[in-house]
Amino acid sequence: MDYREFSGKTVDDAIIEAATTLGIASSELDIEVLSKGTSGFLGLGAKPAVIKAKAKQEVSNDINETLSQLTKPGKKKSKKPVEKKETETKPATKPETKSEEKKEFKNEAPKAPKAGKSDFNDLNDELDEFMAKGEEEVQNLEPAEIDDSIIDETKAYLEKLFAAMEMEATIDISLDKMTRTMSIDVEGPEMGIIIGKRGQTLDSLQYLISLYINKKSDTYIRVKLDTENYRERRRETLENLAKNIAFKVKKSRRPFSLEPMNPYERRIIHSTLQGDKYVQTKSEGEEPYRKVVIFPKKNNRY
Repeated sequence: MDYREFSGKTVDDAIIEAATTLGIASSELDIEVLSKGTSGFLGLGAKPAVIKAKAKQEVSNDINETLSQLTKPGKKKSKKPVEKKETETKPATKPETKSEEKKEFKNEAPKAPKAGKSDFNDLNDELDEFMAKGEEEVQNLEPAEIDDSIIDETKAYLEKLFAAMEMEATIDISLDKMTRTMSIDVEGPEMGIIIGKRGQTLDSLQYLISLYINKKSDTYIRVKLDTENYRERRRETLENLAKNIAFKVKKSRRPFSLEPMNPYERRIIHSTLQGDKYVQTKSEGEEPYRKVVIFPKKNNRY
């Protein structure tokens, strides 16, 4: 990614503008200050601060390009044995977030896509619904009767998937029967390909794996697919972005609309700012273009 110029009243304002435009946290920017700007005399002759900035780590240019890479034959490599670790974790208490509406958890498998529903926007709608359901809080559940063979079947499914892409991968699977959650961690030398732009490819793969598993299970199993600790890194990026934009809103007293996000990522933004006494958040629009708006609280000034 090439450097781009950004300006603001101060260097900090220019950095916030860069982070906002590029959709990343300010800590992930490579910055060069071109001019610190001047305030002038009584507002006359004022000059803005100017910086050059780019992302430290360049992501894939487009989700469609990434998806095409998944099916594109690559260089053949010596196959390493795929490792599997089976662990049954203790139930973990998930933090409660109030910003998005909660839905009643139902012990049933998701429906398969309707026939003829091949439009990419329709797939995005289904994926957004799946991501929202996958992050619901599970309460008052007893250990489910789930056959452990589902772990072996999932492993075999993933082995075929990565073999078709000619990618080396080590797969770690754990199944928590209390929360009905299967956690899958994949490691390998080319994991950036399956992450995709802002995790869209990873989300799509997680959705497909969930469909596969829940066609075989009488009990609905939530699937969490991760690689290279991407989920946690993405959460940190969104939390930093939320704080950056909130600071800008506090100073300008003007609302700011973030880019469209899936329900899970919107919930992170809401959760990050729910305790802020100067700003509040709300979601606007329809899927897949639904986005978070951050705006100042009327009675509190920064």
